[in-house]
Amino acid sequence: MATAAINTAYPYSRDQRFFTRMAIGIAAFIVFGFAQWALRGFVSPSTVPIWVHLHGVAMLSWLGLFVTQNLLASSQNIGLHRKLGWISFALVLVIAGLGMFTGRMAIELHRVPPFFTNAFFLALTHIEATAFAVMVGAGIALRKHTQWHRRLMFGATIMVMEPAFGRLVPAPILGPVLTPIIQMSLQLGVVAIVARHDLKQTGTLHPATRLVALAVVTVTAVVMGLSVFPPFVSLAEGIAAAG
Repeated sequence: MATAAINTAYPYSRDQRFFTRMAIGIAAFIVFGFAQWALRGFVSPSTVPIWVHLHGVAMLSWLGLFVTQNLLASSQNIGLHRKLGWISFALVLVIAGLGMFTGRMAIELHRVPPFFTNAFFLALTHIEATAFAVMVGAGIALRKHTQWHRRLMFGATIMVMEPAFGRLVPAPILGPVLTPIIQMSLQLGVVAIVARHDLKQTGTLHPATRLVALAVVTVTAVVMGLSVFPPFVSLAEGIAAAG
């Protein structure tokens, strides 16, 4: 996602082509991650609560909008890009709210995957949703600074690649400690692709790319920390007991 403010250090059309291809690739990967999970029979759509379907529709809407915004930036249709940008922020608030609600209800209804503790799942759904919304908000706030804007928007979407990675790694084998570390490493691998682009274009890492990498590591560390923090564990178990 980019605005009209173009840094002359970056050839705009070539630069945007990279981000458009990345947007399409990330969106396709996330859809694949969830689709193969369902096709392998690990989830029964007919038994999934309605709010989970709503969350899925909202996330698909985000991915479609994410790709569309990059295509609009490629064609330099900045007017429509800006209008859709405000819609995207409203959508993000819905996604974050549904993500938190879905996580809480999964605990209450005892639908948490067996390889996660209740505390870990509660922390994961709430911290990740918050980080996603904050990063999008920061990206919109910095919309006049193209290189910051686009990287923060990509960072937000990289943040929500975690559930897709989680459906591809063997979590039951890796366990509750290695699983989030492996997922974080895979997310950082995507950030590394952007970092490589930065170095190729300007010879240095853009500060926003560094910030995205730090955010990915921080979210994982906070989630893992909260999952063993006694008051938070008590909170999660209380939610489970109320179900």
